[in-house]
Amino acid sequence: MSDNNVVAPALSELLTHSSEKWRGFAADVLPLPVMEMDFPIAQPIRDVLIEMVNHSDLGYLGPVPELADGFASFCAKRWSWEIDKSQVRIAADVGVGCVEVLRVFTKPGDRILINSPVYQNFYNWINEVQLEKVDVPFVKSGSESDDVNPWSLDFDEVEKVYASGIKVHLLCSPHNPLGRIYSRAELTRIADMAKKYNVLVISDEIHSPLVFKSHEFVPFLAISETAREVGVAVTSASKGWNIAGLKSALIVSQNAKIDEVLALMPLAVKFRSSILGAFASAAAFKDGEVWLDSVLKTLEENSIMVRDLLSAKLPSVKTHLPQSSYVAWLDLTSLNLGENPAQTLLERGKVAFNAGYMYGPQSSQFVRLNYATSPTILTEAIDRIVKSL
Repeated sequence: MSDNNVVAPALSELLTHSSEKWRGFAADVLPLPVMEMDFPIAQPIRDVLIEMVNHSDLGYLGPVPELADGFASFCAKRWSWEIDKSQVRIAADVGVGCVEVLRVFTKPGDRILINSPVYQNFYNWINEVQLEKVDVPFVKSGSESDDVNPWSLDFDEVEKVYASGIKVHLLCSPHNPLGRIYSRAELTRIADMAKKYNVLVISDEIHSPLVFKSHEFVPFLAISETAREVGVAVTSASKGWNIAGLKSALIVSQNAKIDEVLALMPLAVKFRSSILGAFASAAAFKDGEVWLDSVLKTLEENSIMVRDLLSAKLPSVKTHLPQSSYVAWLDLTSLNLGENPAQTLLERGKVAFNAGYMYGPQSSQFVRLNYATSPTILTEAIDRIVKSL
């Protein structure tokens, strides 16, 4: 297989894998929860890892200018965003990065805004730094158009919360689990409000490499000088190139005052990350676009396939086409599967999804389905839902 044509291996091969996705359930369960892809990794990443292992180059992480260089090159090519590489810092993963940024910008008891349903670990990070959570949830419109994500924010309500005295707005951009891209106008309004009310915006942009071709992703710090005055981005190659286990992420600022505060983070923030992860990430950003574009084509096809399978076999289940990444957000209310549909499907159908309640209290009847796998496995997963009924 070449990086121009990336396909998932057979289930028999995947069952030999050692990651949480494939060891977290009994062997007879088809797992589609954990956000990792079933595709072989990109050849440039494979090459650098093999070379480092072959040369026993597995010591502590030192200077890695290649990582900031690769990230800057990717930003310029992908988003026409020219960055100051001196304000790119390394962390072990996006979760660690967000927590460490919160430590230097907040104190226990400060208030932080999120927008549910949102990545479940946002709640864990907030608890870790002892902040008070404020939630302005996304609201679903009646539209199920393929061209429009049906989930929206009430920005007037967001502004009320900003005005009430929050310290931080933690964004998931692109959004997980909704697969939603914030528009340039939305990000501009967030930046302007943040400056007006003295709010820090931390933008988790781990899914940014995975935006589908027909949609535009704008990095928060690329929006305006105002955004750079109020914002920090935390991102990684881990999601885009399927290397989460290698433990490497980036904390990015583009403003001198923000940079001064980030300099207060412990030196250990960098050294807790992995030498293999740093060099694999550098290779991904610099040389991984051929593989990435092939995967994006497959992912978009798979998202359409999931929608079509549901339409044919479970037409009462509501979903929408994501604009990015590789999870579908399924509303199973009509199937009457009890308080926790994911648990019911696991017990009855031997198929695993993420339970919606983890993303927000209003989402108990939803499940998150990972479609970064083969058409065969996706078809079997939907068939197992049907059999569960």
